[in-house]
Amino acid sequence: MRNLILILGDQLDSQSAAFDDFDTTMDVVWMAEVSEESTKVWSSKVRIVLFLSAMRHFCEGLRKRKWNVAYRELTDHAETFSSALAESITELRPTKIIFVEPGEWHVKQSILAVLESSGIAWEMREDRHFLCSREEFTKHAQGRKQFRMEYFYREMRRKYDVLMVEDAPAGGAWNFDSENRKSFGKSGPPLHRAPLRFPPDEITRAVIDLVSIRFADHPGDLHAFDWPVTAEQAEQALSDFITYRLSEFGDWQDALWTAEPWLFHSRLSAAMNLKLLNPRVVIAAAESAYKAGHAPLAAVEGFIRQILGWREYVRGIYWHHMPNYITLNELGADQPLPQFYWSGDTDMACLHDALEQTLRYGYAHHIQRLMVTGLYALLLGVRPNEVHQWYLAVYVDAVEWVELPNTIGMSQHADGGIMASKPYAASGKYIQRMSNYCTGCRYDPALATGPKACPFTTLYWDFLLQHEDRLRKNPRTAMQVRSINRLSGDQRQAIQEQAEQIRTNNLPKS
Repeated sequence: MRNLILILGDQLDSQSAAFDDFDTTMDVVWMAEVSEESTKVWSSKVRIVLFLSAMRHFCEGLRKRKWNVAYRELTDHAETFSSALAESITELRPTKIIFVEPGEWHVKQSILAVLESSGIAWEMREDRHFLCSREEFTKHAQGRKQFRMEYFYREMRRKYDVLMVEDAPAGGAWNFDSENRKSFGKSGPPLHRAPLRFPPDEITRAVIDLVSIRFADHPGDLHAFDWPVTAEQAEQALSDFITYRLSEFGDWQDALWTAEPWLFHSRLSAAMNLKLLNPRVVIAAAESAYKAGHAPLAAVEGFIRQILGWREYVRGIYWHHMPNYITLNELGADQPLPQFYWSGDTDMACLHDALEQTLRYGYAHHIQRLMVTGLYALLLGVRPNEVHQWYLAVYVDAVEWVELPNTIGMSQHADGGIMASKPYAASGKYIQRMSNYCTGCRYDPALATGPKACPFTTLYWDFLLQHEDRLRKNPRTAMQVRSINRLSGDQRQAIQEQAEQIRTNNLPKS
């Protein structure tokens, strides 16, 4: 053997730099399923099945091309990635190890530790999947006191000539976010086509059976599993989204509705994060739909911004600030994550729906994550690392480089403003405005105290009181803090007492 090519579970890219100069007569691809990847956080069954099924399908595709693949299944002896790699190096005795830089800081360190102890030659290559290299982001970050995605996004638009007319943005503006915040109103969502489903094939059914036994005590439900697990399926899912939902995505991307998990969202993030789908292809498809008149500019710009802007920016933030980023807790949050996050067993209608959906499908769209599950944890004061571990465990598209900054920075503001210029704090009135969750819920989002008070609203006012000095100094939150000036001393005390009751019991007593 000449080269052993390492392919990780989130590097399922047939055009990967790891395959440059691959020789089918002398090189071998190495892949490994290890239980450590499912147990270092209490991963949901849905997430485990997606990763393992996608890996096995990718391996099958390589073997159909007559490539040699050393594939270690979960039933093999090694429990950790490091031990599996060390065993294979001893067994296969390659001249050299080649791999693309891992997306997770700790995985990279573990691979390097094994290679250094083995004394074998190795080569780490850049991940070409991304549109902004780590070196480019470092140049962008140099000399900046603050990081803001908007300026990074503009640089990327110019560099790749996306939605540009000469040197100006299409439509005369860089950002149409103000047009993309509509709620459905009392009538609910307009008629829409459900995303394309991919019923489990023989490989996926075998993985489902394995996971159901091996990880029986893990959260999640596998009865509805229908995620794309191959590059071909991912491209079909992209075409389905562009054809049937992109045109309405902009208007309703922030809207919420009971028992409507998908609405007009793409369901493509998991496929992109596993590298089954190239972001360049996704961006080009969306831009082509705009140019052909099939989707309005505001919808297309909002969608492209999530990929060319936010996704690339989040990766840059992750690598620029690791390994310390994971330890940040700027707001001093010290509460445990409520147990009902693992079961959905709560009578708060918004949280019940979002959590039940998350556990069933391994999915929730960005507003459900930021302004329902994330917001409650922020206001409650949950330890950021526990929130991070939960998000990493339950969502099929969660890989650490993208999940960690979104959780620590955007959702929990634990980084003190590196990712976002303000904490995304809101009362239950925001959820009422953007959804139908509050209709029929036992809690009233207009009330902060009393037996019918919405826990979101109680905790929102308590959050402002706790962090009054910090928030008053922030131009983006100063107005929110000024609103507490109208509270009397008795009202403040009542809010703080009820908030403490919520923290003690998770819900206020009737």
